Order: sequence, then C-alpha cells, then structure tokens
Amino acid sequence: MTKEAKVLRIPGVPNERQKLFFASKATYTAYGGARGGGKSWALRRKLVGLCLKYPGIRCLLVRRSYAELKSNHVEPLLREYKDLLTYRDSEKAILFPNGSRICLGYCASTRDTLRYQGQEYDVIAIDEATQLSESQFGIFKACLRGVDDFPKRIYLTCNPGGIGHAWVKRLFIDRDFRAGENPNDYRFIPAKVYDNPVLLAASPDYIERLESLPGRLRDAWLDGRWDVFEGQFFPEFSEDYHVISLGELPEPLSYFVAMDYGLDLLAALLLGVDRAGNLFVVGELCKKDLTLSSAAEAVANFCRGYAVTYAVASPDLWNRRQDSGKSGFECMQKVPGMPPMQAADDRRVPGWRILREYLTRNKEKPQLRIVNSCKTLIHSLSSLLCDPNRAEDAAGEPHAITHAPEALRYGVMSRSRFYEANEPDRNFHFSNAKKGTSFI
Repeated sequence: MTKEAKVLRIPGVPNERQKLFFASKATYTAYGGARGGGKSWALRRKLVGLCLKYPGIRCLLVRRSYAELKSNHVEPLLREYKDLLTYRDSEKAILFPNGSRICLGYCASTRDTLRYQGQEYDVIAIDEATQLSESQFGIFKACLRGVDDFPKRIYLTCNPGGIGHAWVKRLFIDRDFRAGENPNDYRFIPAKVYDNPVLLAASPDYIERLESLPGRLRDAWLDGRWDVFEGQFFPEFSEDYHVISLGELPEPLSYFVAMDYGLDLLAALLLGVDRAGNLFVVGELCKKDLTLSSAAEAVANFCRGYAVTYAVASPDLWNRRQDSGKSGFECMQKVPGMPPMQAADDRRVPGWRILREYLTRNKEKPQLRIVNSCKTLIHSLSSLLCDPNRAEDAAGEPHAITHAPEALRYGVMSRSRFYEANEPDRNFHFSNAKKGTSFI
C-alpha cells in the first residue's frame, strides 16, 4: 500500500503584471513603481516556485531591516505554506524538504552588506530596492554566482524615492547603461494598484487614500512616476521644461566653465550666457580617477573651440597640499589651455536658493536650460535628495549624483547678483567681453 501524496493548495491567482514578473528570465528584473501593485506577494511566490522547481537551490531574500523582513515576508510565508516550510530563526533561513533554502538577510548599513562579501547565491530577491545604495546593490551582484546549473538572477521590487532612487531609475527606467552593463540583462515590469484586483476588492477605498495624498507623493505612489517623488530636492526641475536640443541654443553666447573636482569624479559643465542673462548648460564632462593635471588637460580639451572666459571651481583647490606645498589651483592652472580659474562662492544654502530661482517655472521660459546630451546633470538634478537634517540643503548621499549639481551651483553663484553688499561683483558683463577672446 502506497502513501498518498499530501497536496497543499496555496490560495491566490497572479494578476497579469505578476505573470509577466514570474515569466521574466532577465538577470535583473525590477517590479513595481506604484504602491499596491502586489510586489511582496509576487516576490515570495517567485522564490517558493524556484525552490520547489530546483532542489538544492540557494536563495537570498533581503530587506533593509530584519524586523521588516519578518513581518512582511517570513510571517506571510509561514501562514501561506504551513508545513511545507521550516523556519529556523537561529540560521535566519527558511528550509524546504528537497534541500532548497531561502536565506534571510538585511542591510540597514554598508557594514551589514559587507557580511555578504564572498558568499554565493543562485537567486537574490531585494525587497524595496530603492532603500539601498548603488554600492550595496553592487555587493549583492557580486554574490550572484555558483558552478551549478541553477538560474542566476536578481529580482527587485521598488517604488520611487529613497537613497537608491537614482540608480534604480538609471538602470530600469531610463536604461542609461555604463561600461560593463548589458541592456539585455535588465527588465522593468511596472505595476500600479489598478493592476491588483485582489487589493481593490479587499480595500475598495485604497485608491481614494492614494488620491488624497499631496501632489508629488500622489504622483509617485499612485501613478508610479519616477520624475517626482517625496524628498526630491528640486521638484521644480522638469525635463519637459528645462531640457532642450543643441539646435535650440540662442546666439550669441558667452561661455564659462563650472567644475567640481574630486578623485572619485571630475564634473565640469560648459555654460553659456545670453544677453538677457539666461544660462544654458551646453555640455558636460564627467570622468573618474583623474589627477589634478589630468583633470586640467581634460577640461582644456573640453573647452577647445569655445571662447571660454573663466573656470569657477571649489575653493578647496586653493589650499596648499602638505605633500607638495602646492595648491590644486597651481597644478591645474599651469596646464596649457586651462581657462583662468576663480574660486567659487561655495555657500550651500544660498547657492541652492539661487539655483532654484534659475529653475523657477513661473515664467514663460526658465532662466536655466540644459542641452539633452548632458545626461549626468539631468539625471542628478532629478534624483538629488533633501538633507534629512537640514531642509534647505541637499543630501550628500548618494554621493555619485552630487558632483554635477555642485558644479552647477558654483556656476550660478559666479553669475548671481545676490551677493552681500560688501562683496565684489563677480558677474561677467557681456558688454565688457572682448569679441573672439579665447583662452584655449
């Protein structure tokens, strides 16, 4: 007499968006965008399906804190799958009879993420990925390996906003890929509350609650918009309003450069000024790992062909270095073709205020427009966050998106007429320009 197989019926039918998520075989699949799209349920169901299909597979389920992980995933898993799963708190894992397991992880800080270095997983699921930095995501990407035949994939759920907004938007929404990133590896499946009939039936007033939220939060949570989100430092910035093509630039323009130098990144912006005082970001130069002299050579080449009047840069370049006794200014200014450098007014809050004035949308045309080829600046302005401790300042993290806006802040401060009365007038006056003057 043979034992009858025990059948466990799991309730729930995936909606059409969740079916697309289940079917995705991309190396990196992101799911979500708006609130109420059924992200958590889909993520759990996908992991369980993989564990049942591939005996011995090793998965990792990650959320920012372990308390959130337990309440949002461990407890629902135990309710839904009952005796099919074994939860071991001491091992921080959920075990399956066929040898598969879901390891449970958290990463509230970079230190937490470093614990995963050197570990191997076949599948990694990151819930609320926009709560993690790009460097943390990079560490998890490095854990996706193994010599077995199991699929190697990372599944992410996400909503607009948070410290990871910029890199999630870059990879999955803008599809702006860097060297070593294969576009075929990345897929985004948008989902809104309207795609989740189960939630709508259970909470028919949920849409009304989302619709009652303040404007930007409503746009992000209800419509899944990635260009507006709560905590965005420059909600005034709009690609439709501020971004133009190269052919839309007026003539004539007077040119100068604004730069933020760091060994991690040089961000240099070529700006033009028309006779009315409007600013145009004509081009950008963003390069990593450049020495001072190499950075100056890059800027000199960047300016070639334009009558560049000056280059404004962070005043810390005028500090003398202990190792050489020379300042960064001296090292850069001696490079042939480097425009005359001047120290920026680097006051943060006044600088951001004036930049906000340039971005204001209460006029027919803004005072600042950006050519569409300046992708780093456009991406950074839309992703810059508010400092949680200082409302009028921008956050320093994610650090990668701060360089180009810092350079732009130096640029507008070099043009501004809002200086203290006892400060010198640092404006370039168009009428004083020598026609055809060039320092290249």
